[in-house]
Amino acid sequence: MFAYAIRRLLGAIPTLFIIITLSFFMMRVAPGGPFDSQRRLPPEIEHNIKAAYDLDKPLIQQYGIYLGKLAHGDLGPSFKNKDFTVNEIIAQGFPISARLGLAAMTLAVLIGMSLGTVAALRQNRTTDYTVMAGAMIGITIPSFIMAPILTLVFGVYGVTLFGHEMHMPTSWDRGEMINMILPVIVLALPQIGVIARLTRGSMVEVLHSNYVRTARAKGLSSIMIVVRHALRAAVLPLVSYLGPATAGVLTGSLVVEQLFGIPGIGQYFVNAALNRDYTLMLGVLICYATLVILLNLLADLLYAVLDPRVRYAR
Repeated sequence: MFAYAIRRLLGAIPTLFIIITLSFFMMRVAPGGPFDSQRRLPPEIEHNIKAAYDLDKPLIQQYGIYLGKLAHGDLGPSFKNKDFTVNEIIAQGFPISARLGLAAMTLAVLIGMSLGTVAALRQNRTTDYTVMAGAMIGITIPSFIMAPILTLVFGVYGVTLFGHEMHMPTSWDRGEMINMILPVIVLALPQIGVIARLTRGSMVEVLHSNYVRTARAKGLSSIMIVVRHALRAAVLPLVSYLGPATAGVLTGSLVVEQLFGIPGIGQYFVNAALNRDYTLMLGVLICYATLVILLNLLADLLYAVLDPRVRYAR
């Protein structure tokens, strides 16, 4: 398995190279530039600014310079965030997005798996239909609609949650728990729906397998059958989904961070795209692609641990 992991990591290098190359040239081909929105500058000053960021050089030369810096771990300076490098901005924003994303994914896995298991045990009954209908609602309502709805209910109308007043988090305010509740709920709701449906589907299949019938014949309770026999096989489809899903949530939700004023890398990415901050956009894309590759690899390795029939020796 160790050799397989090394091969996957080495195979990720050309994948990252292709992503970086396509992203670099696609951004530069688009009309406009990072300094076009500013007031008109004298030609000498504009030339000096472009020279400072190597934008006066041919495109292929800019690409070579960027790759050279990237090989040393330097993502370059931000064009719009003065006195900050892209490394510093990502180092500042990623922990916030990761904290928010981990909380949302943890909540989604716990609630989604529980609901999916209950629905499978109550297949084709009212509980099953109710859980699946709720899961579908969570999936279909996008975050940019759910966030204002929750803000209106808890922030404006003053509805309490378990006796605690919710405040509209207009700023991150050092990441206090009260400011995380609504963004975490908004991020977790679609994931809860997907995980519940995946768990329910695989659990129904496992519960009709022969070894589960044997366990029932021996007199084991439903809880013992699920915990000791069915759950391990039922989570396999979920493991494949959690890799890219976790990467997407960890790197920040563009809409949620923008709506709640959270200074994660999702918000930086939106501002970078609007302001044509090439280096910051590329830095966030590289961060996201790296996370997707690593988490997919982790999901594949975990899959082999859960299912002994899977071997990665070759």
